[in-house]
Amino acid sequence: MSAILFLFTTGAVLLAAEVFLPGAIAGIIGGLALLAGSILAFGQFGFAGGLAASGLAVGLVVVMLYLELVVLPKTAFGRKLVVQARVEATSQPPVADAAIITNKLAEALTTLSPSGYVLVEGRRYEAFCRSGQVPKGTPLRVVGVDNFRLIVAQF
Repeated sequence: MSAILFLFTTGAVLLAAEVFLPGAIAGIIGGLALLAGSILAFGQFGFAGGLAASGLAVGLVVVMLYLELVVLPKTAFGRKLVVQARVEATSQPPVADAAIITNKLAEALTTLSPSGYVLVEGRRYEAFCRSGQVPKGTPLRVVGVDNFRLIVAQF
């Protein structure tokens, strides 16, 4: 009986510690301790006792998850644990305004096969050529803008 109580207590403490410790190791070990306690309860107390211990373990996990995910974030201490800031910036500047750059002339700075770099009005852009492979120095026309590059085609 004392081993079962020890395993259940250890499992509960490790599940609670999961909030403060990085990774999932404490939670996994806590879950395994609860499982081991349930298995020992089946051996010592038979099917009914093991089933009651397993129900208690599942209930304990549900209560711990509720406290950690619902109650704790609403407390002052829980708000200190969670990053509240949002980043409104993008990691990359926009390629170009599609309305302004479409139909502009471009020159292949590198071989486009089908991706490479082009020069449009003195500015270097990454580009994708619909025509397939295009040698360096080929005159091109901008036909559109993708998420991160220009779409160009030969005349």
